[in-house]
Amino acid sequence: MKAAVLHEFGTTPKYQDFPDPPVGENQILVQVKAVPLENVDRAMAKGTHFASRQFLPTLPAIVGFDGIGMMQDGSLVGFGGIKPPYGAMAENAAISMHVSVPVGVDAVTAAAVPASTITALFPLKWVGKLQEGETVLINGATGFSGKLAVQVAKLLGAGRVVGTGRNEESLRELTELGANAVIDLKRTDDEIKDAFTREAGAGYDVVLDFLWGHPTELLIQTLVPSELGFNAHKTRLVQIGEMAGATISLAADALRTSGLEITGGGSSITPEIIGEATRIAWEWIQGDKVRADIEVAPLHDIERAWERTDIHGKRLVIVP
Repeated sequence: MKAAVLHEFGTTPKYQDFPDPPVGENQILVQVKAVPLENVDRAMAKGTHFASRQFLPTLPAIVGFDGIGMMQDGSLVGFGGIKPPYGAMAENAAISMHVSVPVGVDAVTAAAVPASTITALFPLKWVGKLQEGETVLINGATGFSGKLAVQVAKLLGAGRVVGTGRNEESLRELTELGANAVIDLKRTDDEIKDAFTREAGAGYDVVLDFLWGHPTELLIQTLVPSELGFNAHKTRLVQIGEMAGATISLAADALRTSGLEITGGGSSITPEIIGEATRIAWEWIQGDKVRADIEVAPLHDIERAWERTDIHGKRLVIVP
């Protein structure tokens, strides 16, 4: 079969022949219909992700860890659990875990939208405990997942949503997706801090942070009170990404006096919550409640697709 094959960490996968996957006990063979190409796939292939050697223990190997496949009866399923050196970006896959795709949802949409919707839904609803009418800041809202996060916050009842980013076109689009205000992170530090303060109103209740790094440092600085007194307002910052840097400089008084609470986005996750989040995501997708920009590339063009840098705010989906 044809597949996207990685030969060395740090190189680009090649479109090549690869042996058909053996179907082991408790596995099912599916015809792969669509696979999302995400930043984590590139990080794994570079060898820089902490789990690179776990998911790619030997090379050559097929890249991609989940996708949408078609069963023998023609039904679509979302799959994972592929045993290395096999992966999702191939014509066929032997899978051990799968969930049904609702009738009426096409393979490309199913590959691109649910996972990123859940990426926002879980930390906002279950970790950040967003309540109806609260103010939400999506820090890093101009990427594919960030745009969905703006919509998810509104669907969960947020009274005000503020989005940050650097791409002017995407910032304009955020207002169409429901954002009440946007903050351009290309401004000077002082201008950014002024904007954080101005758009917070009575205060941010939940911050969904895709960025970390310097933008989050600036945000936290604005949360520290400038004079002694009682600060009853709590800001629940849920950390789910590090697109602007893996570390920050955090002053002690930012925790002592600001009411800031920082929680990891993957905390408190349970199988029951995953199931409920998945159900909600499918319901929104079927009801056309969320919009997403998706671009499709054929598997045979994987080398060019892998190197693309012009798809900001979109999800690239590979189709065999």
